[in-house]
Amino acid sequence: MIELLTVIAIIGILSAIVLGVGRRVSESGKIARTKAELAALSAGLEGYKRQFGDYPRTEDAADFLQALIGKKGPLGATINGRAQIDLALFRTPEDADPFENTSAVLIDPWDQPYVYVYKPSGTTWTNPSYVLYSIGPDGQDTPALRNGGYANPSADGNADNLYANE
Repeated sequence: MIELLTVIAIIGILSAIVLGVGRRVSESGKIARTKAELAALSAGLEGYKRQFGDYPRTEDAADFLQALIGKKGPLGATINGRAQIDLALFRTPEDADPFENTSAVLIDPWDQPYVYVYKPSGTTWTNPSYVLYSIGPDGQDTPALRNGGYANPSADGNADNLYANE
């Protein structure tokens, strides 16, 4: 009987170790995917700037996606341009088609929309680029930009945010 209890205890301990490692591996995979998606979005934004002369001037996640698929110009005007990203590499909530649903947004592996900001009204923006990030695994975000339009990774809630250009 004691041997049986010992074997069950050992199996329980090994199971707990395997489950813990599995969770860490899953989280690492999500972080790697997010970094890859942020890099692809950054490349798309650079292509957009080459095509239109500026980045999309928006803070709206849906307008950001519409710009990257060639449906919105830098100031928000409706256009018919070429897509700057391969939509097959990204996810939207409920697999919404952004060509049919203009309110669709790109989501990260934690099902949160990516955050994009470029020259918001009422700010002194000296950042020559944009701020693009995922709010990360904890789902917390303090969307404060430092003076000049730079992300603030040290703000409360931003410790695990993943940035495209920081």
